[in-house]
Amino acid sequence: MHAPAPPNRPIYLDNQATTPCDPRVLAAMLPFFTEHFANPHSVEHALGRAVEARMEEARAQIGALIGAAANEIVFTSGATESNNLAIRGAALHAQAMGDPRRRIVTLATEHKCVLESVAATAALGFEPVVLGVRPDGLLDPGTLAEALSVPTLLVSVMAANNETGTIQDIAAIAAAAHAAGALFHTDAAQAAGKIALDVGAMGIDLLSLSGHKIYAPKGIGALYVRRRPRVRLAPILAGGGQERGLRPGTLAAPLIIGLAEAARIAAAEMAEEAARIGALRDDLLAALERTIPDLVVNASRSARLPGNLNLTFPGAPAQAVMAAMADVCISTGSACSSAAIEPSYVLAALGLSAEAASCSLRIGVGRFTSRAEIEHAARALAEAVAATRAARRTERE
Repeated sequence: MHAPAPPNRPIYLDNQATTPCDPRVLAAMLPFFTEHFANPHSVEHALGRAVEARMEEARAQIGALIGAAANEIVFTSGATESNNLAIRGAALHAQAMGDPRRRIVTLATEHKCVLESVAATAALGFEPVVLGVRPDGLLDPGTLAEALSVPTLLVSVMAANNETGTIQDIAAIAAAAHAAGALFHTDAAQAAGKIALDVGAMGIDLLSLSGHKIYAPKGIGALYVRRRPRVRLAPILAGGGQERGLRPGTLAAPLIIGLAEAARIAAAEMAEEAARIGALRDDLLAALERTIPDLVVNASRSARLPGNLNLTFPGAPAQAVMAAMADVCISTGSACSSAAIEPSYVLAALGLSAEAASCSLRIGVGRFTSRAEIEHAARALAEAVAATRAARRTERE
Protein backbone atom coordinates (compact mmCIF):
# COMPACT_ATOMS: atom_id res chain seq x y z
CA MET A 1 0.00 0.00 0.00
CA HIS A 2 2.00 2.92 -1.25
CA ALA A 3 -0.35 5.24 -3.11
CA PRO A 4 1.11 8.67 -3.97
CA ALA A 5 -0.20 11.81 -2.34
CA PRO A 6 -3.35 13.31 -3.86
CA PRO A 7 -2.81 16.06 -6.47
CA ASN A 8 -1.81 19.47 -5.07
CA ARG A 9 -1.07 17.98 -1.67
CA PRO A 10 2.40 18.40 -0.13
CA ILE A 11 4.70 15.38 -0.08
CA TYR A 12 4.84 14.03 3.46
CA LEU A 13 8.32 13.03 4.65
CA ASP A 14 7.92 13.51 8.40
CA ASN A 15 6.97 9.98 9.41
CA GLN A 16 8.99 10.11 12.63
CA ALA A 17 6.66 12.86 13.87
CA THR A 18 3.51 10.89 13.05
CA THR A 19 2.18 8.47 10.47
CA PRO A 20 -1.11 8.57 8.59
CA CYS A 21 -3.70 6.06 9.72
CA ASP A 22 -3.54 2.99 7.48
CA PRO A 23 -6.90 2.46 5.70
CA ARG A 24 -6.92 -1.13 7.00
CA VAL A 25 -6.57 0.22 10.54
CA LEU A 26 -9.43 2.65 10.01
CA ALA A 27 -11.66 -0.11 8.64
CA ALA A 28 -10.99 -2.28 11.69
CA MET A 29 -11.82 0.59 14.04
CA LEU A 30 -15.08 1.83 12.53
CA PRO A 31 -17.42 -0.88 13.91
CA PHE A 32 -16.28 -0.03 17.43
CA PHE A 33 -17.66 3.48 17.04
CA THR A 34 -21.05 2.12 15.97
CA GLU A 35 -22.38 -1.40 16.61
CA HIS A 36 -19.65 -2.48 19.07
CA PHE A 37 -19.93 0.66 21.20
CA ALA A 38 -20.40 -0.92 24.64
CA ASN A 39 -18.11 -0.21 27.57
CA PRO A 40 -15.63 -3.09 27.74
CA HIS A 41 -15.87 -2.97 31.54
CA SER A 42 -19.64 -3.56 31.45
CA VAL A 43 -19.26 -7.31 31.83
CA GLU A 44 -22.78 -7.70 33.26
CA HIS A 45 -24.25 -7.83 29.73
CA ALA A 46 -23.49 -9.47 26.41
CA LEU A 47 -22.51 -6.32 24.51
CA GLY A 48 -19.96 -5.35 27.12
CA ARG A 49 -18.53 -8.86 27.30
CA ALA A 50 -18.15 -8.99 23.52
CA VAL A 51 -16.07 -5.80 23.49
CA GLU A 52 -14.06 -7.00 26.48
CA ALA A 53 -13.22 -10.19 24.58
CA ARG A 54 -11.96 -8.14 21.62
CA MET A 55 -9.80 -6.09 23.97
CA GLU A 56 -8.08 -9.27 25.12
CA GLU A 57 -7.57 -10.38 21.53
CA ALA A 58 -6.07 -6.95 20.86
CA ARG A 59 -3.62 -7.40 23.75
CA ALA A 60 -2.45 -10.64 22.19
CA GLN A 61 -1.98 -9.03 18.76
CA ILE A 62 0.01 -6.15 20.23
CA GLY A 63 2.05 -8.48 22.41
CA ALA A 64 2.89 -10.64 19.39
CA LEU A 65 4.66 -7.70 17.75
CA ILE A 66 7.23 -7.62 20.57
CA GLY A 67 7.19 -11.24 21.79
CA ALA A 68 5.06 -10.50 24.86
CA ALA A 69 2.08 -12.28 26.37
CA ALA A 70 -1.35 -10.66 26.29
CA ASN A 71 -1.42 -10.21 30.07
CA GLU A 72 1.81 -8.20 29.89
CA ILE A 73 0.23 -5.40 27.85
CA VAL A 74 -1.18 -2.35 29.66
CA PHE A 75 -3.07 0.17 27.53
CA THR A 76 -2.22 3.88 27.84
CA SER A 77 -2.86 7.08 25.90
CA GLY A 78 0.51 6.88 24.14
CA ALA A 79 4.26 6.57 24.65
CA THR A 80 4.48 9.67 26.83
CA GLU A 81 2.13 8.14 29.38
CA SER A 82 3.79 4.74 29.04
CA ASN A 83 7.21 6.25 29.70
CA ASN A 84 5.90 8.15 32.71
CA LEU A 85 4.26 5.02 34.11
CA ALA A 86 7.39 2.92 33.60
CA ILE A 87 9.86 5.38 35.10
CA ARG A 88 7.84 7.15 37.76
CA GLY A 89 5.88 3.99 38.53
CA ALA A 90 9.09 2.06 39.18
CA ALA A 91 10.42 4.85 41.38
CA LEU A 92 7.20 5.17 43.39
CA HIS A 93 7.05 1.43 44.01
CA ALA A 94 10.71 1.30 45.04
CA GLN A 95 10.17 4.22 47.40
CA ALA A 96 7.15 2.53 48.98
CA MET A 97 9.09 -0.71 49.44
CA GLY A 98 12.14 0.99 50.93
CA ASP A 99 14.34 -0.18 48.07
CA PRO A 100 17.87 1.19 48.67
CA ARG A 101 18.63 1.59 44.95
CA ARG A 102 18.35 5.28 44.17
CA ARG A 103 20.04 5.81 40.81
CA ILE A 104 18.03 6.07 37.55
CA VAL A 105 20.11 6.16 34.35
CA THR A 106 19.14 7.46 30.92
CA LEU A 107 20.70 9.14 27.87
CA ALA A 108 20.97 12.78 26.84
CA THR A 109 19.38 11.87 23.49
CA GLU A 110 16.16 10.45 24.94
CA HIS A 111 12.73 11.89 24.18
CA LYS A 112 11.77 14.80 26.40
CA CYS A 113 9.11 12.76 28.17
CA VAL A 114 11.77 10.29 29.34
CA LEU A 115 14.21 13.02 30.36
CA GLU A 116 11.50 14.88 32.27
CA SER A 117 10.19 11.69 33.92
CA VAL A 118 13.68 10.77 35.09
CA ALA A 119 14.30 14.33 36.31
CA ALA A 120 11.02 14.25 38.26
CA THR A 121 12.23 11.31 40.35
CA ALA A 122 14.72 13.62 42.07
CA ALA A 123 11.81 15.00 44.10
CA LEU A 124 11.27 11.45 45.41
CA GLY A 125 14.87 11.17 46.56
CA PHE A 126 16.29 9.45 43.49
CA GLU A 127 19.48 10.34 41.63
CA PRO A 128 18.85 11.01 37.93
CA VAL A 129 21.94 10.27 35.81
CA VAL A 130 21.97 11.41 32.18
CA LEU A 131 24.73 9.85 30.09
CA GLY A 132 26.27 11.24 26.95
CA VAL A 133 26.57 9.35 23.66
CA ARG A 134 29.27 8.98 21.04
CA PRO A 135 29.21 11.13 17.87
CA ASP A 136 27.45 8.26 16.10
CA GLY A 137 24.62 8.50 18.62
CA LEU A 138 25.37 5.17 20.29
CA LEU A 139 25.93 4.61 23.99
CA ASP A 140 29.48 3.60 24.88
CA PRO A 141 29.45 0.41 27.00
CA GLY A 142 32.18 1.81 29.25
CA THR A 143 30.12 4.89 30.01
CA LEU A 144 27.20 2.70 31.05
CA ALA A 145 29.39 0.40 33.14
CA GLU A 146 30.75 3.37 35.08
CA ALA A 147 27.26 4.67 35.77
CA LEU A 148 26.15 1.23 36.97
CA SER A 149 28.98 1.05 39.52
CA VAL A 150 26.51 2.70 41.93
CA PRO A 151 23.38 0.66 42.90
CA THR A 152 20.84 1.47 40.20
CA LEU A 153 17.08 0.95 40.13
CA LEU A 154 16.37 1.50 36.43
CA VAL A 155 18.09 2.09 33.11
CA SER A 156 15.95 3.70 30.37
CA VAL A 157 17.36 3.78 26.83
CA MET A 158 15.23 4.23 23.71
CA ALA A 159 15.44 1.52 21.07
CA ALA A 160 15.60 3.96 18.15
CA ASN A 161 16.03 7.70 18.34
CA ASN A 162 13.18 9.89 17.12
CA GLU A 163 15.49 12.46 15.49
CA THR A 164 18.52 10.56 14.23
CA GLY A 165 16.99 7.09 13.85
CA THR A 166 19.94 5.62 15.77
CA ILE A 167 19.29 2.03 16.87
CA GLN A 168 20.90 1.18 20.20
CA ASP A 169 22.21 -2.29 21.12
CA ILE A 170 19.27 -2.92 23.42
CA ALA A 171 20.12 -6.53 24.27
CA ALA A 172 23.63 -5.58 25.43
CA ILE A 173 22.40 -2.58 27.41
CA ALA A 174 19.69 -4.65 29.09
CA ALA A 175 22.21 -7.36 29.96
CA ALA A 176 24.51 -4.77 31.56
CA ALA A 177 21.61 -3.31 33.54
CA HIS A 178 20.55 -6.73 34.81
CA ALA A 179 24.13 -7.66 35.73
CA ALA A 180 24.15 -4.56 37.94
CA GLY A 181 20.80 -5.48 39.51
CA ALA A 182 18.78 -2.82 37.67
CA LEU A 183 15.56 -2.97 35.68
CA PHE A 184 15.66 -2.06 32.00
CA HIS A 185 13.08 0.07 30.17
CA THR A 186 13.07 1.07 26.52
CA ASP A 187 10.98 3.66 24.71
CA ALA A 188 10.22 1.73 21.53
CA ALA A 189 7.81 4.26 20.01
CA GLN A 190 10.01 4.70 16.93
CA ALA A 191 11.39 1.17 16.73
CA ALA A 192 8.29 -1.01 17.08
CA GLY A 193 6.98 -2.22 13.75
CA LYS A 194 10.11 -1.05 11.94
CA ILE A 195 12.76 -3.36 13.39
CA ALA A 196 12.38 -6.74 15.09
CA LEU A 197 11.89 -6.56 18.86
CA ASP A 198 11.62 -9.51 21.24
CA VAL A 199 11.27 -8.58 24.90
CA GLY A 200 12.32 -12.02 26.08
CA ALA A 201 15.36 -12.47 23.87
CA MET A 202 16.49 -8.89 24.44
CA GLY A 203 15.97 -8.90 28.21
CA ILE A 204 13.51 -6.00 28.29
CA ASP A 205 11.53 -5.46 31.50
CA LEU A 206 9.40 -2.48 30.40
CA LEU A 207 8.70 -1.28 26.85
CA SER A 208 6.66 1.70 25.64
CA LEU A 209 4.61 1.73 22.42
CA SER A 210 2.79 4.49 20.53
CA GLY A 211 -0.04 3.99 18.05
CA HIS A 212 0.50 7.00 15.82
CA LYS A 213 4.08 6.01 15.00
CA ILE A 214 2.91 2.74 13.39
CA TYR A 215 -0.04 3.91 11.25
CA ALA A 216 -2.60 3.67 14.08
CA PRO A 217 -4.50 6.64 15.55
CA LYS A 218 -3.12 9.23 17.94
CA GLY A 219 -4.09 8.98 21.60
CA ILE A 220 -3.38 5.28 22.09
CA GLY A 221 -0.32 3.37 23.27
CA ALA A 222 0.74 0.54 25.50
CA LEU A 223 3.29 -0.42 28.12
CA TYR A 224 4.75 -3.90 28.25
CA VAL A 225 5.30 -4.93 31.89
CA ARG A 226 7.18 -8.20 32.37
CA ARG A 227 5.30 -10.78 34.44
CA ARG A 228 8.00 -13.43 35.10
CA PRO A 229 9.95 -12.48 37.09
CA ARG A 230 7.39 -9.83 37.80
CA VAL A 231 8.13 -6.13 37.47
CA ARG A 232 6.28 -4.07 40.05
CA LEU A 233 5.04 -0.54 39.37
CA ALA A 234 2.94 1.91 41.33
CA PRO A 235 0.15 3.65 39.39
CA ILE A 236 0.62 7.33 38.63
CA LEU A 237 -3.13 7.97 38.22
CA ALA A 238 -5.96 7.30 40.67
CA GLY A 239 -9.20 5.80 39.46
CA GLY A 240 -11.35 2.72 39.06
CA GLY A 241 -8.66 0.07 39.10
CA GLN A 242 -8.69 -0.87 35.43
CA GLU A 243 -5.63 -2.44 33.77
CA ARG A 244 -4.74 -4.46 36.87
CA GLY A 245 -4.73 -1.25 38.87
CA LEU A 246 -1.86 0.22 36.87
CA ARG A 247 -3.82 2.53 34.58
CA PRO A 248 -7.38 3.58 35.51
CA GLY A 249 -9.95 4.81 33.01
CA THR A 250 -12.38 3.32 30.51
CA LEU A 251 -10.52 1.60 27.69
CA ALA A 252 -10.70 3.42 24.35
CA ALA A 253 -11.94 0.37 22.45
CA PRO A 254 -11.86 1.81 18.88
CA LEU A 255 -8.32 3.10 19.35
CA ILE A 256 -7.15 -0.17 20.89
CA ILE A 257 -8.56 -2.09 17.94
CA GLY A 258 -6.67 0.30 15.65
CA LEU A 259 -3.42 -0.25 17.53
CA ALA A 260 -3.90 -4.01 17.41
CA GLU A 261 -4.57 -4.00 13.65
CA ALA A 262 -1.52 -1.79 13.10
CA ALA A 263 0.57 -4.22 15.14
CA ARG A 264 -0.74 -7.16 13.10
CA ILE A 265 0.09 -5.42 9.83
CA ALA A 266 3.55 -4.41 11.05
CA ALA A 267 4.38 -7.93 12.19
CA ALA A 268 3.32 -9.39 8.84
CA GLU A 269 4.91 -6.78 6.56
CA MET A 270 7.89 -5.44 8.54
CA ALA A 271 10.72 -7.12 6.61
CA GLU A 272 9.35 -6.29 3.15
CA GLU A 273 8.43 -2.77 4.18
CA ALA A 274 11.83 -2.09 5.76
CA ALA A 275 13.57 -3.17 2.56
CA ARG A 276 11.38 -0.97 0.36
CA ILE A 277 11.57 2.07 2.64
CA GLY A 278 15.30 1.63 3.16
CA ALA A 279 15.87 1.57 -0.60
CA LEU A 280 13.88 4.78 -1.05
CA ARG A 281 15.83 6.42 1.78
CA ASP A 282 19.15 5.37 0.22
CA ASP A 283 18.07 6.64 -3.20
CA LEU A 284 17.10 9.99 -1.70
CA LEU A 285 20.44 10.29 0.07
CA ALA A 286 22.36 9.36 -3.08
CA ALA A 287 20.48 11.97 -5.11
CA LEU A 288 21.14 14.64 -2.49
CA GLU A 289 24.83 13.78 -2.24
CA ARG A 290 25.20 14.18 -6.01
CA THR A 291 23.82 17.73 -5.90
CA ILE A 292 24.93 18.76 -2.38
CA PRO A 293 28.28 16.99 -1.91
CA ASP A 294 29.10 18.79 1.36
CA LEU A 295 26.01 17.56 3.22
CA VAL A 296 26.66 15.64 6.44
CA VAL A 297 24.76 12.57 7.62
CA ASN A 298 24.29 12.89 11.37
CA ALA A 299 24.77 9.81 13.59
CA SER A 300 25.44 6.25 12.46
CA ARG A 301 24.75 5.36 8.83
CA SER A 302 24.37 1.67 9.60
CA ALA A 303 22.68 1.46 13.03
CA ARG A 304 19.70 3.44 11.77
CA LEU A 305 15.98 3.05 11.12
CA PRO A 306 15.26 2.24 7.46
CA GLY A 307 13.26 5.40 6.78
CA ASN A 308 15.30 7.98 8.66
CA LEU A 309 17.76 10.61 7.51
CA ASN A 310 19.13 13.43 9.64
CA LEU A 311 21.21 15.73 7.49
CA THR A 312 23.22 18.92 7.94
CA PHE A 313 23.37 21.31 4.99
CA PRO A 314 26.24 23.69 5.87
CA GLY A 315 25.41 27.33 5.23
CA ALA A 316 21.70 26.66 4.78
CA PRO A 317 19.60 27.29 7.90
CA ALA A 318 16.91 24.62 8.21
CA GLN A 319 14.05 27.06 8.75
CA ALA A 320 14.92 28.93 5.55
CA VAL A 321 15.25 25.70 3.58
CA MET A 322 11.82 24.49 4.73
CA ALA A 323 10.27 27.86 3.89
CA ALA A 324 11.71 27.59 0.37
CA MET A 325 9.96 24.28 -0.39
CA ALA A 326 6.38 24.48 0.81
CA ASP A 327 5.37 21.34 -1.10
CA VAL A 328 7.58 18.98 0.95
CA CYS A 329 6.87 18.29 4.62
CA ILE A 330 10.00 17.62 6.67
CA SER A 331 11.12 18.91 10.05
CA THR A 332 14.05 19.96 12.19
CA GLY A 333 13.50 17.27 14.81
CA SER A 334 11.11 16.28 17.56
CA ALA A 335 7.56 17.44 16.94
CA CYS A 336 7.20 17.93 20.69
CA SER A 337 9.83 20.66 20.67
CA SER A 338 9.34 22.16 17.22
CA ALA A 339 7.35 25.15 18.47
CA ALA A 340 10.56 26.50 19.98
CA ILE A 341 13.02 27.43 17.21
CA GLU A 342 16.25 26.37 18.83
CA PRO A 343 19.00 23.88 17.98
CA SER A 344 18.20 20.23 18.68
CA TYR A 345 19.47 18.99 22.05
CA VAL A 346 19.84 15.55 20.46
CA LEU A 347 22.25 16.86 17.83
CA ALA A 348 24.08 18.88 20.47
CA ALA A 349 24.59 15.65 22.42
CA LEU A 350 26.23 14.17 19.32
CA GLY A 351 28.71 17.06 19.36
CA LEU A 352 27.24 19.26 16.64
CA SER A 353 27.74 22.99 17.02
CA ALA A 354 24.71 25.24 17.35
CA GLU A 355 25.37 26.45 13.80
CA ALA A 356 25.48 22.92 12.38
CA ALA A 357 22.40 21.85 14.32
CA SER A 358 20.48 24.87 13.04
CA CYS A 359 21.27 23.72 9.49
CA SER A 360 20.00 20.18 10.06
CA LEU A 361 16.80 18.53 8.89
CA ARG A 362 15.07 15.24 9.70
CA ILE A 363 13.53 13.28 6.83
CA GLY A 364 11.19 10.37 7.49
CA VAL A 365 10.25 8.03 4.64
CA GLY A 366 7.18 5.92 5.33
CA ARG A 367 4.76 3.24 4.19
CA PHE A 368 2.88 5.49 1.78
CA THR A 369 5.91 7.25 0.27
CA SER A 370 6.26 6.64 -3.48
CA ARG A 371 9.39 6.66 -5.61
CA ALA A 372 8.01 9.62 -7.57
CA GLU A 373 7.69 11.56 -4.33
CA ILE A 374 11.29 10.74 -3.40
CA GLU A 375 12.51 11.98 -6.77
CA HIS A 376 10.49 15.19 -6.45
CA ALA A 377 11.68 15.74 -2.85
CA ALA A 378 15.32 15.30 -3.85
CA ARG A 379 15.01 17.99 -6.51
CA ALA A 380 13.02 20.33 -4.27
CA LEU A 381 15.43 20.00 -1.37
CA ALA A 382 18.49 20.55 -3.57
CA GLU A 383 16.91 23.66 -5.08
CA ALA A 384 15.88 24.99 -1.67
CA VAL A 385 19.37 24.52 -0.24
CA ALA A 386 20.93 26.24 -3.26
CA ALA A 387 18.46 29.14 -3.03
CA THR A 388 19.03 29.54 0.69
CA ARG A 389 22.80 29.59 0.29
CA ALA A 390 22.54 32.13 -2.54
CA ALA A 391 20.32 34.36 -0.43
CA ARG A 392 22.81 34.26 2.45
CA ARG A 393 25.66 35.18 0.12
CA THR A 394 23.65 38.11 -1.19
CA GLU A 395 22.94 39.30 2.35
CA ARG A 396 26.68 39.31 3.13
CA GLU A 397 27.59 41.31 0.02
